[in-house]
Amino acid sequence: MSVAVPERVRRFGTSEFTLVGVGFALVAVILTWPTLKHPATTIPQDTFDPLLIAWEIAWGGHALLTQPGALWQANVLFPEHDSFAFTDSLLGYAPLGFFGEGPTAAVVRYNIAYVLAFYLASVGGYALARRLGSAWPGAVLAGLAVGYAPWRLGQAGHLHVLSTGGIALALAALAKGHGYSFTRGFRPEEVRPGWAAAGWGLACWQITIGFGVGLPFGYVLGGICLASAIGWLVTGRPRLPKKLLIADGVGMLAFLTITALMARPYLRVVEAHPYARRTEADLGLFSPPFRGFLTAPETSWLWGESSARARETLVWAPEMTMLPGIFVGAAAVVGLFISSWTLRQRILLWVATAVSLVLGMGTTFLGSGELGYLLLYRYLPGWDAIRTPGRLVVWTSLLLAILAAGAITAIGERFAKPTGWPRFVVALALIPALLVGVEGINTTPHPRVPAQPQSFKDIVGPALVLPSDARDQWVMLWSTDGFPKIVNGGSGFTPQSQSTIREAAKEFPSERSIAYFRRLGINTVLVLQSGDLSAVGGEYQNALTADVSGLDVRRSDRGDGVLFDLR
Repeated sequence: MSVAVPERVRRFGTSEFTLVGVGFALVAVILTWPTLKHPATTIPQDTFDPLLIAWEIAWGGHALLTQPGALWQANVLFPEHDSFAFTDSLLGYAPLGFFGEGPTAAVVRYNIAYVLAFYLASVGGYALARRLGSAWPGAVLAGLAVGYAPWRLGQAGHLHVLSTGGIALALAALAKGHGYSFTRGFRPEEVRPGWAAAGWGLACWQITIGFGVGLPFGYVLGGICLASAIGWLVTGRPRLPKKLLIADGVGMLAFLTITALMARPYLRVVEAHPYARRTEADLGLFSPPFRGFLTAPETSWLWGESSARARETLVWAPEMTMLPGIFVGAAAVVGLFISSWTLRQRILLWVATAVSLVLGMGTTFLGSGELGYLLLYRYLPGWDAIRTPGRLVVWTSLLLAILAAGAITAIGERFAKPTGWPRFVVALALIPALLVGVEGINTTPHPRVPAQPQSFKDIVGPALVLPSDARDQWVMLWSTDGFPKIVNGGSGFTPQSQSTIREAAKEFPSERSIAYFRRLGINTVLVLQSGDLSAVGGEYQNALTADVSGLDVRRSDRGDGVLFDLR
């Protein structure tokens, strides 16, 4: 017995919106696999920056719910102020932190956000290409090229770099809201103020992820607004709907306000820690040569092995393997000659692509970047905070994807019939997209997350956990269990206070180190003696066996750690 399906439900189930949403969700799960295989116990890439970011998402949610006025005064890196602004905050993911508690929930949230970042980037690429006038097979290619470019595999530990979906989605929504596409130009009758407002909202969300990717996006938005204003004047100042002007005015104001509010704590941090400023000398380690944009990271299933020799020639391969994709590049070259975009549009896209490459090369471009990246670094406000020029490949990928989508669309339209593209043409048009998707297959490791020591549970802060080193990110994750104040922490730089405390801890529990810790307000020192993080055999081992008689401290053995109560 058949059941009648309501027409509205049937249309929704077969709509492009639904098919794209579900289809790219499945692709995200498959191409990030095995991230969701064991989401509570493993994490992509390594147990360093990903665990720092897992803590950031947890802290953002916790602080917004319990102490929104002290959001930037995080529980880590005691006794520093504004420690949540010591690196990109990923505040846009904070709502995920509203759900669940403790380290396990933090890891699950991170893995969800990781898959979501790929999903949003691919959907954004699709939406932007489609809005500009691409046929859906070309838009599929664009979505895969933006979401799964080989360079993204090398940034698997940097969620703030992978989170680019807001860029393409915002541009797509703004284009729709303003009734603009490449193929149809500006159509006043197609203006949709609500979509324009949504575009500005997405732009605001993107800037809350962090300034490393968000700041260049802000300048691109500013350039687009300026170009649009000039175009409006040149074309005789056509009448625009009042609601659109309101949406743009409020949207721009909101974007600038949120950007300023996000910048304030970072400016305070740089003022308090001048040594945290990036210098021109720092850029050399993160500026890929041109061959870096032809080299894949080692975790690329298709190109990783064949790029091994090229990677050996790079100074710092993790930030210099910036391959946007061989197949999308080939399709983009075809798009220079055969495309649905006009010749003028194609030339502008290729010029923009060349500019993104020049800027992405940083100090390796002609004249050590004097005619490229260093101009922005020295004269554009805020740009001197970006030490990783190669990450501008975000824009290279996006531009190549749009060029490629134009080529696929033009080729398909040559065989189109009044009823649409023949099936064999659709099948052929999807082959380049399939090849682009294959380039996104990963061999990213998924190590197990270090378990929280039993001795850490219910610890009284402010606390110092030893050993304290690059593995402090582990302690940050463990601190999501109640968020006690801890001295430990990782960030974009090492504050002098942390270096001094680590040095003093080498002689702990001496009378001098105890007095120093008490002056700082540290109540507890936990020295781990077993498990994933242990002081045994290291520079803090003395504390495990030292005699504390006469030192006015309470020492207790908690199994996998020795706890010193300094109160």
